[in-house]
Amino acid sequence: MEDLLRIMRLLRSPEGCPWDREQDHKSIRSNFLEETHEALEAIEREDAELLREELGDVLMQVVFHACIEEERDSFTFDDVVDGVSRKLVVRHPHVFGEVQADDTAQVLKNWDAIKRETKGGKTQADLLRSLPRSLPALMRAAKVQTRAKRVGFDWPELSGAMASLESELAELKEAVAAGAPAAVEEELGDLLFSVVNVSRFLQADAEQALTGATDKFIRRFTEVERLAEQQGMDMPAASLEELDRLWDQAKAAEKGR
Repeated sequence: MEDLLRIMRLLRSPEGCPWDREQDHKSIRSNFLEETHEALEAIEREDAELLREELGDVLMQVVFHACIEEERDSFTFDDVVDGVSRKLVVRHPHVFGEVQADDTAQVLKNWDAIKRETKGGKTQADLLRSLPRSLPALMRAAKVQTRAKRVGFDWPELSGAMASLESELAELKEAVAAGAPAAVEEELGDLLFSVVNVSRFLQADAEQALTGATDKFIRRFTEVERLAEQQGMDMPAASLEELDRLWDQAKAAEKGR
């Protein structure tokens, strides 16, 4: 760890790298996000060697940001480590203290209460607002719903969530028929929020489900393109009926495999 810190300090020094010296928090924030996504991709692939490498890249981003603040005499990497260590102890009183927590539900309830107290929140709504808006929308929606559920604000069973989904779809159709763009966007958002709600009841991750659906579309589109070329068809000039026929073929072939 000390080697990594020394390397980063050197890169940021007058004798170091011009690019590294020029960076600030905002200029490299997209790099942080990219490296995190690459680590998630390694997890998805179940590739331990790749994960080791990508976690190193994520750690480098943490060190980079910490060194920027160290130069400003704000805080150091040691302060970052100390802070998260203390936070883990405080938020696990059932491990490091005398609080009883026999299951995950009780652990999460305690966690929320401690988090609300330590972050200065006075209400459950404060806890919802504390979720960063920069999170992927589906993930943020799921987290908001999960936190609301912990205080009993949730449908008692799947049927309620499904009925809400159907209601939101009907309202979207009405907005589309009325030709009201603002209302369409609002109702579309409500529909997506309801879809996430249903996914929670089905214990399915909405983000992963959509990623899987997108991957499936790409696979089938690739097959449609191959079939079109095989049949001497120009896709841009083809009719919707012709493309739909190729789509059905690609879909049947994938299901057959």
